[in-house]
Amino acid sequence: MEELEHTCPQPRTTLTEPAIFAKETSCECRAPHEKLSIAQARLGTPADRPVRVYADGIFDLFHSGHARALMQAKNLFPNGYLIVGVCSDELTHKYKGFTVMTEEERYEALRHCRYVDEVVRDAPWTITADFLEKHKIDFVAHDDIPYSSAGSEDVYEHIKEAGMFVPTQRTEGISTSDIITRIVRDYDVYARRNLQRGYTAKELNVSYINEKKYRLQNQVDRMKEKVKTVEERSKHFVYRVEEKSHDLIQKWEEKSREFIGNFLELFGPDGAWKQMFQERSGRMIQALSPQQSPSGSPTAGRSPSRSPSPPSHWPPSSPKGASASISSMSEGDDDDKLMDPTTLHSSSSCNAHKYPEHRR
Repeated sequence: MEELEHTCPQPRTTLTEPAIFAKETSCECRAPHEKLSIAQARLGTPADRPVRVYADGIFDLFHSGHARALMQAKNLFPNGYLIVGVCSDELTHKYKGFTVMTEEERYEALRHCRYVDEVVRDAPWTITADFLEKHKIDFVAHDDIPYSSAGSEDVYEHIKEAGMFVPTQRTEGISTSDIITRIVRDYDVYARRNLQRGYTAKELNVSYINEKKYRLQNQVDRMKEKVKTVEERSKHFVYRVEEKSHDLIQKWEEKSREFIGNFLELFGPDGAWKQMFQERSGRMIQALSPQQSPSGSPTAGRSPSRSPSPPSHWPPSSPKGASASISSMSEGDDDDKLMDPTTLHSSSSCNAHKYPEHRR
């Protein structure tokens, strides 16, 4: 009997196209699909016989927690082929609740995840043996926490008992319920945000009063932003003014020091102005002081009797003494002139020359 070759779909080797959708008969391979144990699958399988791993879920508001779970499922075995089942809106609304995204949006989100090789639309809420056989599934991957739903304590209990369950780890801090909780908690913020972006109150299911309230709040926020911007610019302007004033004060101090230094250099105790004043004062005193008569002058042959000798206490020790001596000398000269007949004769002769009428 001729042995049939495996023609199962191979894992994606390129990311330029999205994952394929599963057909009614997913695996058209005619070769016998022998059952694998987890140990055998981890050791590796032939290239034409990939390990088919199935992971199902709602995948509403697809987030990083979903992607990490699919990444773990994809890498459970060396030659893994990941099939992801997505439940329809009808089943989800019946057993879990309303979704934010439609089933078509959720299908497309899974198709464009890099870890997914194939997507099963309208996946069953509870996995059956017929479903496993139809898609030739080797193992089912999900977190190990019991998932109670549809009247069952754990919808994966029979899979665990068959030895086909492989656990993955949940990502803490992120889930669809957490994201919806954030939106509900900050509903006003997101309603105002979308109104500001052009959505109508009808589209947001917002009443007329709330619409006016949100628009008023948006205007108040815009005013606050403008005030904040003006304050920041004012602070920047004040900072620049302070910086400029500091520079001006520093330059003024430098110029004032330079001015004071020049002033002291010119008018200080040892300044150039004092030296110039002393030089000019010396020249003036030299010009005003009496000079010695030359030897050929007429006064040189004058008789000693007509040149009274100065007193013995000359020169005087003080200006007052000098003035007193000069006064006394002047008075003595006048008395001598009055008593000397020669002087009297000279005086009368001069008067006769000045006034000739007296000679008549």
